[in-house]
Amino acid sequence: MSSLETLIKAKTLLGLSDKATLFDIKQRYRKLMHKWHPDKNPNDLKTAEQMSIQINDAYKTILEYCKHYQFSFKEEDIKEKFASPHDWWEARFGDVNRPKK
Repeated sequence: MSSLETLIKAKTLLGLSDKATLFDIKQRYRKLMHKWHPDKNPNDLKTAEQMSIQINDAYKTILEYCKHYQFSFKEEDIKEKFASPHDWWEARFGDVNRPKK
């Protein structure tokens, strides 16, 4: 299985959205581990153990991917991320208060 397939499978197993934060990833992992922990499923121990292993592997795969993600700390990128809606619009479409010709 390719790295891409493995990553997509891990994302799907953890139920992550297309844009998940590290907080989201950890919350999904904890929620699934709580649900599938073998102590919580004594009547179906084999399935719970298999799911726990799969969830742990998926979590490790996602964290490994995140570890290599590069965050931009360029001033322009930071300003854009924290721009007000007015500033964002103006940067793309010009001065909104300028009279139309």
